[in-house]
Amino acid sequence: MTNPTSEVAIPVTHHRFAVVDDIKLFYREAGPADGDTIVLLHGFPTSSHMFRNLIPALADRYRVIAPDYPGYGQSDMPSRSDFAYTFDRIASLVDGLLDQLGATRYALYVMDYGAPVGWRIALKHPERITGFVVQNGNAYDEGLKEFWNPIKQYWNDESSASRQALQTLLTLETTIFQYTDGVSDRTRVAPDNWIHDQALLDRPGNNEIQLDLLFDYRTNLPLYPTVQAYFREHRPPMLIVWGKNDFIFPADGAHPYKRDLPDVEFHLIDTGHFALEDKADEMIPLIRDFLARL
Repeated sequence: MTNPTSEVAIPVTHHRFAVVDDIKLFYREAGPADGDTIVLLHGFPTSSHMFRNLIPALADRYRVIAPDYPGYGQSDMPSRSDFAYTFDRIASLVDGLLDQLGATRYALYVMDYGAPVGWRIALKHPERITGFVVQNGNAYDEGLKEFWNPIKQYWNDESSASRQALQTLLTLETTIFQYTDGVSDRTRVAPDNWIHDQALLDRPGNNEIQLDLLFDYRTNLPLYPTVQAYFREHRPPMLIVWGKNDFIFPADGAHPYKRDLPDVEFHLIDTGHFALEDKADEMIPLIRDFLARL
């Protein structure tokens, strides 16, 4: 009698490091080396850890690469005096990592901070992009609502008081909020998430790194028209799987994609910011179906 379990292939995720421009970057990699590639770009305040469940769900067929940005996860956290924590710099390092790994054609999964990182890579290499999966990742002014008001205050006055007021965004209370707000069944969200993320946020000096990046987020807004023009010119296939109850990147920022990409595949999911944590069972079939058609 055949053992049915012997026929089930369980994808293995490898946990690796690479040095790019003297910065050691951690990344997770799984799937066939010659498979179609998807690159997973994480948000704030997490790391490639946010994709730990998605990776094996795709790696039976796809080569999956999920890096940690500098200052996040297991990657280096260089001193602010030696390293500029900007989205330009992060995108350049991720681009260099993909070059090292021989990834020359890939889809991008962009979430939160992963969106401005991914847009920069796509603008630099439009010929490499096979498509996008967008999960609560912004490219339009309409997507920056009430949550962003104190951050915009800091952009406008650049004062020490406005900077220090943003320290509340780095607390355990806010980290838990990011994972649980807008979620109907909190038991579906593993508390390991905020324990993991907060331990890394609480490293000495990391709070100032996060405030630097919150300040640099202002550089993304002038880039939006260029990103939108890229959408119109290149018409990349796009799947939107967006937590519609997200307070940070509300659904107001999801709808405008339809203006520039009439064929976008559009799904608002009944959850919050970190949609994969409680709605992976809804999202993964949509993602696999989309990738299969690229």
